[in-house]
Amino acid sequence: MTAKELNQVVTQIESHIECWKQFNHFVDVARSKKFGPPDETHFLEVKSIIVQEIELIFASIEIGSPSREEIHSLIGNAPSLRALSEMGEGGLRGLESQWHKIYISWHSILGQLKVKQRAEEGKSVWGAKK
Repeated sequence: MTAKELNQVVTQIESHIECWKQFNHFVDVARSKKFGPPDETHFLEVKSIIVQEIELIFASIEIGSPSREEIHSLIGNAPSLRALSEMGEGGLRGLESQWHKIYISWHSILGQLKVKQRAEEGKSVWGAKK
């Protein structure tokens, strides 16, 4: 992977992590039961972006965890804010636990890629050709 490709993947994953943060925010919104149609629309957009971005990321690098299936399962278990708001507290906690596992996995991947990014930057500082 070239330095440019590595930088692009790092940027994609950083953007993806921001979407995961928004997803978790919407779980809290659903729990509060204070949301309207614009919130539902935004929630669906965030889910769409998450699913599209994982395909871009998976096409760029090999990832063991989180798996596509784990992500699709989580997204599938959260069809709408209304559905989330009707879940019991146990269901929401389970969803949050699944979310947290995936969220931490993305940060681990990002950290690994940043190590490679720094190594590439170190090579260019010393004049090595890529």
